Amino acid sequence: MTAMGWTDWLPIAGRRTITVPCVLEIERTADSFHAHAVPEGIVLRPGDRVVVHGAPERLAFGERVVLRSHATVTRAGPLERLRTRFAAVFELTELYHVGFEPKEAS
Repeated sequence: MTAMGWTDWLPIAGRRTITVPCVLEIERTADSFHAHAVPEGIVLRPGDRVVVHGAPERLAFGERVVLRSHATVTRAGPLERLRTRFAAVFELTELYHVGFEPKEAS
């Protein structure tokens, strides 16, 4: 009997992989430093994983590019979506704790 790897459980977890077109917007200027990838024709759900292909490795300062590429979306199964939503609630409640401590007397 051989040990099962994590990839052997993917069909049970309900995962599937889809390749979709994607628009990349990358900016590295004094005003903004960001990268946005927008997969087209698909609605992302909690737990989904996105890998963007063809993004430039480097961008010189002052540059802004918008290009078309493709992305591989790995859909989360029902259990992974539930786990992601559950984890998000607890991570959000940690933010409530920040900044609401009584100020100590000096």
